Amino acid sequence: MAAVTDSYHFVDLPGASPDAPAFFLFHGTGGDEHQFTDLAAELKPGARRIGVRGDVSEGGALRYFKRVGEGRYDMADLARATTKLASFVGASKGAAKEVIGLGYSNGANILASVLFEAPEQFDAAVLMHPLIPFTPKPQPGLKGKRVIITAGRRDPIAPVHSAELLAAYFKEQGAETTVFWHEGGHEIRREELLAVRDWLND
Repeated sequence: MAAVTDSYHFVDLPGASPDAPAFFLFHGTGGDEHQFTDLAAELKPGARRIGVRGDVSEGGALRYFKRVGEGRYDMADLARATTKLASFVGASKGAAKEVIGLGYSNGANILASVLFEAPEQFDAAVLMHPLIPFTPKPQPGLKGKRVIITAGRRDPIAPVHSAELLAAYFKEQGAETTVFWHEGGHEIRREELLAVRDWLND
């Protein structure tokens, strides 16, 4: 029987020490496991970096779960992917003193879904341009977790209102929630990355 850690293609770059923070990285639609590995070294120097490749192909573009249209998720497949990824993180984090997740777009969505269902897998999460088109159930396990949401005020894919609702949800669950806005759309901007770096190293 294959190990849980064989369930995804991934890259695992060692940290500065055996107990260095484990920094899990989740790409956007069309990205891959290498999308954020260089960036993560700038954002959290010395961390172990684990880039995970999505296991779903949408017209050749890699994703973590299926969807039936723009902003319309295949909820059964989201549940499958959430359980699978939570198990992978749990089996992969090793002796890390801190476990951090960073996801962009589709990667942010699957990371958020893991937080809704298995918050014990992460200590902190960076959700860049997430879109959660449903109301998550209450999750007391989020209390005390650190979450930052970054978003664009002119994002056509992840509208302002959706980011505000998600931030309100995390705050209601007792998570230490930060929101950073830039004036653009769905793209990642330099000022956004600087805000994430400062937040991660605060």
